[in-house]
Amino acid sequence: MMFLIGLAALVSVVQAKFHHPWTQNLPTYPNIEACVGLPVQYSCENTTVLTDSCCNVVQGGLVLQTQYWDTYTGLESQGQLLPQGSWSIHGLWPDNCDGSFDQYCDLSRQYDPKPSPSILPDGTVVPPYQGPSVRTFIQDFGRYDLLEYMDAYWINLGAPNEDFWAHEFSKHATCTSTFDVACYEPAYQEHQEVVNFYETVTKVFQMYPTYNMLAAAGIVPSNTTTYTLSQITNALYSQTGAVPYLGCYGHGTILDEVWYFHHVLGTEQYGHFKTLNSTTPSSCAETGIWYYERTATSEQVVSY
Repeated sequence: MMFLIGLAALVSVVQAKFHHPWTQNLPTYPNIEACVGLPVQYSCENTTVLTDSCCNVVQGGLVLQTQYWDTYTGLESQGQLLPQGSWSIHGLWPDNCDGSFDQYCDLSRQYDPKPSPSILPDGTVVPPYQGPSVRTFIQDFGRYDLLEYMDAYWINLGAPNEDFWAHEFSKHATCTSTFDVACYEPAYQEHQEVVNFYETVTKVFQMYPTYNMLAAAGIVPSNTTTYTLSQITNALYSQTGAVPYLGCYGHGTILDEVWYFHHVLGTEQYGHFKTLNSTTPSSCAETGIWYYERTATSEQVVSY
């Protein structure tokens, strides 16, 4: 009898941890009914003026899916670990068609506790956010599955993951037209577009399994072997059909970033991403590039 009681208690704990039965999954998608029947054109390629900014990426039409290769987090003792066998998410950036970019475009939706920059080029001050974490926004919509994925693949350095997520939404998503609050009317729920942005970031990230693309071409993290810029570029080009931006530090010798460039047909949430050549020259040297192994205790096994 005691065994059955203990088993029932264990089941209750497991359900509470993984299913959260008291929280209903709420819809996060925008209202795109008005988009049906409109002409479809890629952002930055339109030959006529796009009049509905909720149906097309009018602001921020050169879209970058960006990833990091870090070797440690600084918060290993708190269980904040990098995904084994994968690069990690940096963000989804809305550059303008000419390659310029805006940032922190709507301060009424500023959730970044440490804005960077804290003062915009026009002198506008970006105040630090002091309210509830964006993690609670995701929880309020019942998206514990999304949270689990983000905690596995969207990893901050030296600070909680949710601070990084808040930064990426506040600095970038507020400058993407299809994440405007108006695109979710008339049934908008507070923070709906924030959760929808995070869904979109994770979806586009999955288009580019950088670690596997490189490993399949014989390019794996190593503390003894260096690679050339052409080796890395050609490996990714062979699978994407476009040249990504590769970022390196340490006088261009230590690989730590990749950016994939796109024009988007339709909304950024659900439209088609067309991969483009990078508009930004690589910061990596031509030869002698280190793609370092991670610290063994800084990784965790993740599911895909």
